[in-house]
Amino acid sequence: MSHLAAARTPLLVAAAAASLALAALLSACAPEAAGPTAGGPSPTSIATSSPSGTATATPSPTATAKAEIPDDCQEMLTDDVLAQLAGVPLNDPAFGPSGPQPDGSLICIWADPAADTTGLHTSITSMSRGPALDMLNDLADTAGFTCYTPDGGTRCEKTWPNGTYPVTDGRTLFWRDDILIDTKYSNLAPTGYTSAIIDHIWG
Repeated sequence: MSHLAAARTPLLVAAAAASLALAALLSACAPEAAGPTAGGPSPTSIATSSPSGTATATPSPTATAKAEIPDDCQEMLTDDVLAQLAGVPLNDPAFGPSGPQPDGSLICIWADPAADTTGLHTSITSMSRGPALDMLNDLADTAGFTCYTPDGGTRCEKTWPNGTYPVTDGRTLFWRDDILIDTKYSNLAPTGYTSAIIDHIWG
């Protein structure tokens, strides 16, 4: 072997050894593969989970029961109001249709056919917001009714002297949730009458 060949051999061996050492060093420093493993949670599911690791339920909105028109003229009133109406006939045929009606409305007539003027007539009907508020605004603007907004609805009322007898006549209306309570009366205005009906319908 020549002196040149003999000198090259130790250099090649040293270079090979250095390459192996560098490869080993790089292998030890290399990071593990990133990303989810097969069957593991995806990044999205982790991001949307709650801090405790359990899913957070979203409460469902509670459905509100639809108000309904009563079907009985006495059950919708309190004992106190009924006591004030004691002795007054209810829904006498002489006054025409009364009680539950085919269209779902209710007519209640507290009056004695033999009386000249004393009586109370209530109709409870379905009426949408637009027509109801138009009617109530018209009563306030043109007929002198006083209107305000109690019990979650709109109430309008007015009283006036009877044109023939020395008694007071009046009318009270209340609208809410597409239901209109309309009461006309003469010399018969039980305290708490309309409020009792409101409480019965809406609680």
